[in-house]
Amino acid sequence: MDDETVTQMQTNADDYDASQIQVLEGLEAVRKRPGMYIGTTTSQGLHHLVWEIVDNGIDEALAGFADHITVTIDADNSIVVTDNGRGIPTDIQKKTGKPALETVFTILHAGGKFGGGGYKVSGGLHGVGASVVNALSTKLEVTVVRDDRAFYMDFTRGHVATSMKEISAENQPVSRGTIVRFMPDPDIFRETTVFDYKTLLSRVRELAFLNKGLRISITDKRPAEPVTESFHFEGGIKQYVEFLNTNKDVIFPEPIYVEGLENGIEVEVSLQYTDDFHSNMLSFTNNIHTYEGGTHETGFKAALTRVINDYARKNGQLKDSDDALSGDDVREGLTAIVSVKHPDPQFEGQTKTKLGNSDARTAVDRMFSETFSRFMLENPAVAKQIVEKGILAGKARLAAKRAREATRKKSGLEIANLPGKLADNTSKDPEISELFIVEGDSAGGSAKQGRERLTQAILPIRGKILNVEKASLDKILNNEEIRSLFTAMGTGFGNEFDVTKAKYHKLIIMTDADVDGAHIRTLLLTLIYRYMRPLLEAGYIYIAQPPLYQVRQGKFIQYLDSDEELEALIPTLPATPKPIIQRYKGLGEMDAEQLWETTMDPAARRLLQVDLDDAIEADQVFSMLMGDKVEPRREFIEQNAQYAELDV
Repeated sequence: MDDETVTQMQTNADDYDASQIQVLEGLEAVRKRPGMYIGTTTSQGLHHLVWEIVDNGIDEALAGFADHITVTIDADNSIVVTDNGRGIPTDIQKKTGKPALETVFTILHAGGKFGGGGYKVSGGLHGVGASVVNALSTKLEVTVVRDDRAFYMDFTRGHVATSMKEISAENQPVSRGTIVRFMPDPDIFRETTVFDYKTLLSRVRELAFLNKGLRISITDKRPAEPVTESFHFEGGIKQYVEFLNTNKDVIFPEPIYVEGLENGIEVEVSLQYTDDFHSNMLSFTNNIHTYEGGTHETGFKAALTRVINDYARKNGQLKDSDDALSGDDVREGLTAIVSVKHPDPQFEGQTKTKLGNSDARTAVDRMFSETFSRFMLENPAVAKQIVEKGILAGKARLAAKRAREATRKKSGLEIANLPGKLADNTSKDPEISELFIVEGDSAGGSAKQGRERLTQAILPIRGKILNVEKASLDKILNNEEIRSLFTAMGTGFGNEFDVTKAKYHKLIIMTDADVDGAHIRTLLLTLIYRYMRPLLEAGYIYIAQPPLYQVRQGKFIQYLDSDEELEALIPTLPATPKPIIQRYKGLGEMDAEQLWETTMDPAARRLLQVDLDDAIEADQVFSMLMGDKVEPRREFIEQNAQYAELDV
């Protein structure tokens, strides 16, 4: 190290003093690091703003003071949320010396959810919701109607623009309650500030299911003809289970429903068995979807497994010498919702994806096991079907265990020795490694020749793989194409899946642009969704977008994606020589160079990333498209056939 470098380092060290310590006041911290408060500034974070305000209305409903919430996307893409609760207090808050309304919207961790008696149960426990939405909006307006009086304030990027003032209570949308309008800040949400009606609709419907008796309406004023939908479910999560099983064959017609209060914890459980091989279980705490489960989910699973095993042994369906059914066995084909309302929930961080309270496990276990045991005794025919389904699942599990061994690598050379299958890449860095699943041996051969060997691996598949929606795990693992994919990814599958072991951070489905190619793509996506879902959640799944045409004229070559592009291009070309138009009906018609140029070259290709914004809708779509029921699938095809372009 030379003297000049040492001197510079000493100067930098001397310059580091108190003047370089930043103090972020008010809501500046939120604008500086928005991800700490809403997770991300992508579309997901944008929509999270809506739920922060809606949750305040939900809390009023949970406290028994509101029964209707409205969400409106206005013509200018602003959001208006209205509830008919008590209205945010407007008197002076002693500690701040400011109106409580201003305090709620300008100070972090300010609200009625910290033991002051305002709420017994709440989803917005951190008290950052309203103030964070305010900080991340170019403009926010709030109107409160209380005791026949109305008060108004507005803010700009978290700062007070108009101090609280009294306005006329006449012609307000509610006679009592709170109206919040906000416009997200494009400086924060640089990806998009446009709200997706479908995303908002899905969550609004879910909240209505989770809060029986509450009406939630949503309106989109942006179309020429505004659309409004209203949800109100007196049956609550029982109707939610029925909704989830819309396109499935159920073992018994009406879902089981349990509700009660245990040590101050409100517990609701509803379940119904289908003839599927997959389970669909959702858990919630104070209306928050606990994606990673937690103690409430653990209590339910333990009770379910114990009750079914006890019943099976008492009724002779399981002998003393038989192994007990596992949790996976008894959950095969199960659709279940576990919802608890806890006065003091302990979550893992602000994202609230896992519940940690031990008393929640006890409450759910005790309450559900008593009711479910009684149901099994009172409905022996149904109970017998449930046990038989679990026994069959247990047999399939043992068969799958034997088949699973075939998917596990015994050495680093095993994959490379699969004849005619995987052509692996040379890099061992998963972040730059890509696995192309290619339809057909011909296209697979071209892909192997044209690929970039350092980063790109090729796995050809022949024809249509097994439809996993209709198959048990042992049959799935006996399918050579599926075993090859499981083994190639190195992640395992199902309950043993470990996304951190993924050998490739891009799995690219490359099929023909025809009906058969679309079917194969759907089969692969069904397999990934059912048995490798974390790949979708991690954003590792992509669909290649091969062109439809190649146009050549002398040295001029251009690839096109549609008939419209072709019609637009041809008139712009010279009359001679006559352009040569090649219509690609399949990947196999491309040579290695063309496949590289159009579909595999990272500098020129176009990939469609497959995300999982709405797992519930995805589950229903896969069940509808790939399940046994024909009528829903026929209706879907009839409604969407106008969008299909078929080669005749």
